[in-house]
Amino acid sequence: MEQNQAPRSVSTHIALFGRRNAGKSSLINALTGQNIAIVSDQRGTTTDPVYKSIELFPLGPCVLIDTAGLDDTGELGALRREKSLEVLGRTDIAVYVADAESGLATEEEDFLQQLRQRGLPVILVWNKSDLECLPAPEGAIAVSAQTGQGMQQLIAVLSNAKPQQKAPGLLDGLVSPGELVLLVTPIDSSAPKGRLILPQQQVLRALLELPAPALVVQPEEIPAALAALAAPPALVITDSQAFARVAELLPPDMPLTSFSILFARAKGDLSELAAGARAIAALKDGDRVLIAEACTHHRQEDDIGKVKIPRWLRQKTGKELHFDFSSGLGYTKQLPEYALVVHCGACMINRTEMLSRIQQAREAEVPIVNYGVLIAYVTGILDRVLQPIPETHKKEGSYA
Repeated sequence: MEQNQAPRSVSTHIALFGRRNAGKSSLINALTGQNIAIVSDQRGTTTDPVYKSIELFPLGPCVLIDTAGLDDTGELGALRREKSLEVLGRTDIAVYVADAESGLATEEEDFLQQLRQRGLPVILVWNKSDLECLPAPEGAIAVSAQTGQGMQQLIAVLSNAKPQQKAPGLLDGLVSPGELVLLVTPIDSSAPKGRLILPQQQVLRALLELPAPALVVQPEEIPAALAALAAPPALVITDSQAFARVAELLPPDMPLTSFSILFARAKGDLSELAAGARAIAALKDGDRVLIAEACTHHRQEDDIGKVKIPRWLRQKTGKELHFDFSSGLGYTKQLPEYALVVHCGACMINRTEMLSRIQQAREAEVPIVNYGVLIAYVTGILDRVLQPIPETHKKEGSYA
């Protein structure tokens, strides 16, 4: 990722769908002005989804996703189609690229209807309009990725599209301009060398943009920091793994939450995740728990997902639980087999994908919780760290 490029997780995801050779890859290249995607007359050139970051004003940072043809054939083609359809789970805006020479087949009309039923903004692109072609349907944008015809109109429509999922700001309603916030960021063996982790970076950036001053400390520095302040901080935000230490060092009435809980709010449904935490009390001997991480990383000796969370859950419940693990963009299709899903903080995926994962768990009637909310629960301070976030008290989910 380039130094000034926004993280993919905070970018609007624009996915291009269509049949083979409709010109999706050529359109990606035309939109970016670069030869990002391989273009060929051979059908089925695109196999796995291809991602390219781009800035569209006033929409902001975006990720363009090139997908395999939905009419791909054979056993391998079925796998490619499956990969293309998985992209829907992280799509904010759908662009359907139709071949203007052949028009829309019945199955394409059906797919467009499915996109609209999902509530997605859908843009129909009538590509290859420089050739002898059929008239464009009402509302479609006629373009030629080869000559550039219609591209400015398409860019204008994309730039002003309204994604379905509007993520709340990390600090919306929690901090006012000028209020001081205490950030607790432990520097231990799990901290990355020479930098802060993404949630800490983004919260600090949100405070700078508010603007609101931040005081960044490690847990052992909390007493000295509080003593040096003329007034108490408006909010304390800590790394979730330091919850127990931080809670002991703060006055009981001082507002406290975590970076992970702020991400749970901004990326998903915090009330649903809180209900998932409370469902931990109902776990039984032999229950299977899925630990799902959206990124891949080298696991350390005391890894939070592989080691700490299983240990905390066994200690909290006193039950003999069985754990499975998934990582990256893949997500299990066997959710009904689990009694609980424990998801990471979702800092590496967008809100649409996290909400999709929560919805899949909801449909399977499996409670889901994220790391930070779970840690607050097993530490015994869940109610306290949710208290600064008023919307969590408006809806109480239950898996009892």
